[in-house]
Amino acid sequence: MSVLTDLIYGGSNAVAGLTENAVNDAIAKHGEDKKVAMPDTAYFLPTIYAATGVKVSKLSDLPACVGVLKSLITNKEDLGDALNAGLATAVGAEIIEALKYVESAEPYAEDSGIGFVPDPIIRSLGVPLVTGDIPGVAVVLGKADDAANVVDVVKDYQSKGIMTFLIGDVIEQCMEGGVKIGLDFRVVPLGHDVTSVIHVVTVAIRAALIFGNVTPGDLPGLLTYTKERVPAFVNTFGALNEVVVSAGAGAIALGFPVVVDVDLGENQVPGALESVTDHAMTVKKSLELRNIKIKVKELPIPVAFASAFEGEIIRKGDMQVEFSSHKQPTCELVQTRTDSEVEDHKITIVGGDLDELEAGGTYALATFVEVAGAKMQSDFESVIERKIHAWFNYMEGVMHTGQRNQIRVRINKEAFEKGLRLTHFAEVLYAMIMDEFDIVVDKCQITMVTDAAKVQEILDGTAMPAYAARDQRLESLTDESVDVFYTCTLCQSFAPSHCCVVTPERLGLCGAVSWLDAKATKELTPTGPCQPISKEGCEDEVKGVYPDVNRMVEQATQGALSKVTLYSIMEDPMTSCGCFECICGIEPFSNGVIIANREYAGMTPLGMTFGELASMTGGGVQTPGFMGHGRHFIASKKFMSAEGGFERIVWMPKELKDDVAERLNKSAKEKYGIDNFCDMIADETIATDEETLMAFLTEKSHPVLGLDPIM
Repeated sequence: MSVLTDLIYGGSNAVAGLTENAVNDAIAKHGEDKKVAMPDTAYFLPTIYAATGVKVSKLSDLPACVGVLKSLITNKEDLGDALNAGLATAVGAEIIEALKYVESAEPYAEDSGIGFVPDPIIRSLGVPLVTGDIPGVAVVLGKADDAANVVDVVKDYQSKGIMTFLIGDVIEQCMEGGVKIGLDFRVVPLGHDVTSVIHVVTVAIRAALIFGNVTPGDLPGLLTYTKERVPAFVNTFGALNEVVVSAGAGAIALGFPVVVDVDLGENQVPGALESVTDHAMTVKKSLELRNIKIKVKELPIPVAFASAFEGEIIRKGDMQVEFSSHKQPTCELVQTRTDSEVEDHKITIVGGDLDELEAGGTYALATFVEVAGAKMQSDFESVIERKIHAWFNYMEGVMHTGQRNQIRVRINKEAFEKGLRLTHFAEVLYAMIMDEFDIVVDKCQITMVTDAAKVQEILDGTAMPAYAARDQRLESLTDESVDVFYTCTLCQSFAPSHCCVVTPERLGLCGAVSWLDAKATKELTPTGPCQPISKEGCEDEVKGVYPDVNRMVEQATQGALSKVTLYSIMEDPMTSCGCFECICGIEPFSNGVIIANREYAGMTPLGMTFGELASMTGGGVQTPGFMGHGRHFIASKKFMSAEGGFERIVWMPKELKDDVAERLNKSAKEKYGIDNFCDMIADETIATDEETLMAFLTEKSHPVLGLDPIM
């Protein structure tokens, strides 16, 4: 055998022995009926479930899994057989990690890693993955001989928006080297044991189950999906041992190339296992092997700019200054002007810049953007305006929340000391608008105002009237008032059988694409993911059946779907990709529906968690009685209107109910004449079982009790 296959089999045999002993010890200690599960997932032990279809739930299920693991280790010279042994290592690692959760509900509490990555996090990553905000996934493991090398590599990935998972001593090396670590920064430490690499493997595997509708037990389908649709790769630092090499073989079997920083000589496998001893070339080679192309944004600012910094939280003690509507007037506004009214790239600061404002203070801020372009439309103003939130957050050391006249912007001391000023905020806006909206924007000028009196003047005289006009326009936008709907196929890179139909009253189920967004996307990218759908020849206005909707959906899903109703949950409901904000399902005892959002980790009255509900309907599967949707859709008058509408909502998690209460109460009053409808809807503080739910609904005289049967 070759040195490489020797190492792979040595590692896989070692892991197999450790796994078998660990299983036997666990059974001896806890008994065969002891529950075994990863936390907050609907996919049991995901690697085993996806590869074999076996639903591991008790320790007694594991000896058979160990048997399957050992059968994959053939000790044959063929590289394909050796890669199967790598998959065996992945199975063994999953069992060893699962046994940690048998011993403790929080086995990583004393570790600097997070361990298993829950389903809701994977679903929340769906949108940035398909939009390219996260262009790839890096797995970095081992211990660098020189810590500066791994620090530089990880910071480079972070600056490019790459999601990076750390395993081993590289975690401490990155922390000590000043890398900002955590899910918010897209650099996630998993754990120190090599077996914790399985936690990133299961992210890829669950992507296949969540988004790709891969059938559990279909190993060839699973491997095809991970290879073709999950842009992941592995970097190892430091000396290689048998277990690391065997784990790497498992990654290669999944389609993830491995780049090592030691010279493997003739044991390299081009395109799959390659040596890069010059760390300055590690990132370049890794991205090339996965065909990940990064559009570099060279901005004239003194801090890093990347989507990885979008979740950065700045505490008051670390703050240089803030601009906040809680204490001062604020607004963000984009306005369309004639060509002669705009001087391209003109930047004006009115009032004090950051170095002229007292440290620790709270100030007024108006961000006023004026654009001109032959193809610019007023409907696109709000689309550009909403992007300000993301663009400001992409700056390292800046935190932005809110929109319109309700915002907060914080700048930390470190960014200020590096020289960040309001001029740089304006430069970011100019560069990003001219990059992303160049089809419709020919010229752009930006004014940043910190003088409170002048901000108030802009707010009262220009911004508030503009917001009011837009709101009036949005209220007039109904499904009946427009000539076209739009497809949205952004998620097809992960969910090829899914296609959203976006209407004025139903935004994309991820919550990120409104009808106006889709309209703008069509204008900006004529052959892109949002294509117009004719409304002609409506066959059923109540259910929302349109011939062209069916034709476009069938075309977009390559025949996987041939019929969709827009307003029904029971008959041909719209499919879901997997990154939906909420899921709605029938609650048969009450004749109503419950809604759970992906942030809710508890139990619902259906006896299923959000993850278990979601596993029934993602990946483009059409499941009557269940549908994924965005938060904003809940208060829409088109919400499952074919079955009676939102009047059937009987239960939501409290956080979600509070979030939608104002809009839902308003819609319920307008449509049904019901006052304070949300007070009639139960949440987890009231009921998580059918009997308690029914008692509450009866006490509140919920209108669902008088409706016709939903089925």
